[in-house]
Amino acid sequence: MSTTSAASPPALSAPPSRLTIWAGRTMILIAVAHTAAFASLAPWSSWLAGDLRNRAADSDSVATFWALPGGFVVVLVLLGLLVARAGRQGQHVPGYVGGALLAWGALAVSLIGPSGFLLTAIPAGLLITANIAARRHPRGRS
Repeated sequence: MSTTSAASPPALSAPPSRLTIWAGRTMILIAVAHTAAFASLAPWSSWLAGDLRNRAADSDSVATFWALPGGFVVVLVLLGLLVARAGRQGQHVPGYVGGALLAWGALAVSLIGPSGFLLTAIPAGLLITANIAARRHPRGRS
């Protein structure tokens, strides 16, 4: 009696989704550009000294913290990596991810005016387009 399971035929791999891959890449690029633009303004030494923990940091320091490591940068990089990986595997993320990105960017622009949040339209548009294309041309369905 064998303890190994019968070999199953290899699954057909879907071709990469270029729109989804580029949506992930643009999210990463936006986060990196945001960090590059503002990292030099951050009072890293006072943060590492504990000024945020002991409430000695001024309001500009706190705002800069929430704009960099405490804000969307890390999450946007992680989301971008996840989305790009899904695209390389031929998968698509749900359309609501693109819609939520677009709504978030639109809300931010409505609150603070034209800014880098306008760039969220790029990955959002790519994800929405990829989702529409996937629904119109499903792969592997009969």
